[in-house]
Amino acid sequence: MVNTGSLKFLTQPAVGAALLTAVHLILPSASLAQGQSVSPNSQTVPATRAQVFPNSQPVSPQIQQPDTRYLLGGGDLIRVNVFEVPEYTGEYQIPPGGAINLPLIGSVSVQGFTTEQAADIITEKYRKFLKRPQISINLLSPRPINILVAGEVTRPGSYTLSLAGGAGNNPGVQYPTVLAALTTAQGVTLAADVTQVQLKRKTGNSTEQLVTLNLKQLIETGNTAQDITLRDGDVIVVPTATSFNVAEARNLFAANFAASQTAPRTVAVIGEVYRPGSYLVSAGSTDAQNGGAAGSGLPNLTRAIQLAGGITSQADIRNIKLRRPTRTGKEQTVDINLWQLLQTGDINQDIIVQDGDTIVIPTATEISPAEATQLATTTLSPSRIQVGVVGEVKQPGAVQLQPNSSLNQALLAAGGFNDARASKGSVELIRLNANGSVTKRNVKVDFKQGINEETNPILRNNDVVVVNRSGIARTGDGLNILAGPLGIILNLGRLFGL
Repeated sequence: MVNTGSLKFLTQPAVGAALLTAVHLILPSASLAQGQSVSPNSQTVPATRAQVFPNSQPVSPQIQQPDTRYLLGGGDLIRVNVFEVPEYTGEYQIPPGGAINLPLIGSVSVQGFTTEQAADIITEKYRKFLKRPQISINLLSPRPINILVAGEVTRPGSYTLSLAGGAGNNPGVQYPTVLAALTTAQGVTLAADVTQVQLKRKTGNSTEQLVTLNLKQLIETGNTAQDITLRDGDVIVVPTATSFNVAEARNLFAANFAASQTAPRTVAVIGEVYRPGSYLVSAGSTDAQNGGAAGSGLPNLTRAIQLAGGITSQADIRNIKLRRPTRTGKEQTVDINLWQLLQTGDINQDIIVQDGDTIVIPTATEISPAEATQLATTTLSPSRIQVGVVGEVKQPGAVQLQPNSSLNQALLAAGGFNDARASKGSVELIRLNANGSVTKRNVKVDFKQGINEETNPILRNNDVVVVNRSGIARTGDGLNILAGPLGIILNLGRLFGL
């Protein structure tokens, strides 16, 4: 039972406050009684949210907001108001040096100060002449801001961005944002890491503030907090990605702050294609001869391969490599599997190319006839190849074949063997190699065999098949040559009665 006298004592305001303080001081000692050891020189560490609320969900980190105060500089138009002294009030265009010339006090530098800070400086100077000076400054027209954009953008460099609206008398001024700066620099490249874009800003105390922006969140969730408004002197750095994700690259290509989707880009295609070299790849321009439709499509890998004449029958489309230069002077290497594109429809493998890319199509170490036949019907291969079939065939000359056609198909396209004269056991295959050399070999012919390297090899563009004469045809031709002069002599004898 509580003593009523003690109850009245506890209800006194001063006593209650003192008691709460005493309880607060006793609580740490209670924790010591529970077995916690504390060093004599230790400092009290504030409890974390997880310690206080062990079952609570973690709070999403908020972006560090940069200093948004406007700092005066050359080009600003300001109004200096001197309260109750209208003759000292006036408008001033701040010169490049940042100092304005005011009545009585002369030159005063306002460069790098906020309007409030500049007003305080001017107030102190007027105290020598006025008893209680009251100064205010209004920003009437802000200057265009100068920024620097560096790293993985199409055109790094310094830019001057104009402000929309007004200020002071027209306070609806709108400052350009990070996205506007990236667009002015003609967009980020496909080698960029847009999750680590850095904004560097000088503050009023001559220190630099660094803010990291994740523009990927802007693409995926519309988080406009990442699109910070800029100030004069800001530096934006877009770093190079340390790894490459083909799916994210396609999303980045579609973003409005990426490099132009329609700008032509020069790409080199080397290796197992029919026309290795450098090509100008543009969106909406396809080599219709290679199965594309003019006026449609993206500047992607398959478009570049089509421009290079398509893949040869020796191409390894599972291990294509794309080498991409970066602003750091190094290269990104991207592994591409176009067989996965053909089999599963993985459109991300058909990577968007950019200016300076090199596409390397390696030579396959092993060729599957079934796969070769399937590849011949895709847009990766040219629509037709040309092979010469000469000698003892019914229709000698150049024949047009589907890519990855075999020797037997070429012979049949030329009408087949000239039965009375052809040597049907074997033919000669003459090939001009990519290095400029010429190879020639005899191939046994067997129309019953499928595609194989020994008797029915896959042909390449500009191969020549030579069908020789049979032994009987060669003997007959020799006799005809000998009989030619003898026949002339006999005819002359009959003519002159010999």
